[in-house]
Amino acid sequence: MKKPLLTVKDIVQITGITGRTLHYYDRIHLFKPTHLTEKGYRLYDRSSLEKLQTILFLKELDFSLKEIADILKLTKQERKQILKKQRQTLLSKKQRLETIMAALDEYVSGNDISHLQIFNSTSALPLKEQYANEARFVYGETEAYQAFNETMEKCSPDEKEERFSAMEEIFKKVASCIHQNPSSDEVQQFIEEWKQILMQFMPCDEELLACIANTYKSDARFKSYFNQYGTEDLADFLYRAIMHNINRLNVPPLS
Repeated sequence: MKKPLLTVKDIVQITGITGRTLHYYDRIHLFKPTHLTEKGYRLYDRSSLEKLQTILFLKELDFSLKEIADILKLTKQERKQILKKQRQTLLSKKQRLETIMAALDEYVSGNDISHLQIFNSTSALPLKEQYANEARFVYGETEAYQAFNETMEKCSPDEKEERFSAMEEIFKKVASCIHQNPSSDEVQQFIEEWKQILMQFMPCDEELLACIANTYKSDARFKSYFNQYGTEDLADFLYRAIMHNINRLNVPPLS
């Protein structure tokens, strides 16, 4: 014989939710019992079970309880329109999560945070843009930075990417020589190539080169960036190689 009414225990066994959840839904008037016994026990008819399952479905679709309460008041056609919009919202979240997971995988595999696309869909600026703004804030009054900015404005996105890629290749080459002396001919040749690429963006005197070298060594973000090339010592190695290059230029020739 079918039970005409279901107890809280029955609902818990059927749906898997807790009695505390049922009590809370009752308290906020989202899902109230069909009947109350003289002793105050909650009872539910079978039709109310369908309503509860709808509530649980909407909750899984990432609606808040307040939104669910409003949706339950709508017609079926109106609900369909709301659900179509929610599908687009969930699709956007899915794409965002996929981006986050891809960025996480890249970071765990050793890529520097500056290469990650994690901020491209948030209110925060992309990291490359943050770095550009920081450089503008720190160096914006200098002639070198102004020249750099003018050069970058004239470059197409492909040209910018090509020059940055060339710079990265130099860092990889230097990293491959990490066990050599920073003053070795091979390392110094790579530093000269690095300077040539840098001078495509701005005029570089010894003071600016020393400033860049010190930034590589002291800024934790640059250390993290260079770690992706295989060694935690690369930032310091670059510093010593650049400083040797600068000092070598200042050594007077033998008479």
